[in-house]
Amino acid sequence: MRNQSFNFDEALKQLQSGKNLLGTDGILTPLIKQLTEAALQAEIEHYLSTTSIDTRKNGYTRKTVKSTSGQFELKTPRDRSGAFEPQLIKKNQTKLSEDIDNKILSLFALGMSYRDIQKHVAELYGLEISDGAITHIT
Repeated sequence: MRNQSFNFDEALKQLQSGKNLLGTDGILTPLIKQLTEAALQAEIEHYLSTTSIDTRKNGYTRKTVKSTSGQFELKTPRDRSGAFEPQLIKKNQTKLSEDIDNKILSLFALGMSYRDIQKHVAELYGLEISDGAITHIT
């Protein structure tokens, strides 16, 4: 989980050296993080400019988000009143998209055991999924 901005030239060098695009420490993970944080920043700015509530920015909340490109720590902006509800990554949401759920459902439909699904998801995406999470998804 890197906290730096995405560097296209560095990413190209890493790709040429054989580094993975996706998964834990994948080349695209910092880009996904940067784009998501920029979109959340735009959301709160729009919210603050259109709301009738007397509020303002009040820092960030950090959370670990899982995506098909790996997991990363995301800084979610918040407002002083606590009324801001981000739309891209909602409060308490820990997955960027439902793609992971769909892949888990596909693996389960193929007859894979929970342990095999856990191993497969960990190998492909660098994500640890609990038995409870798989049960909830399936």
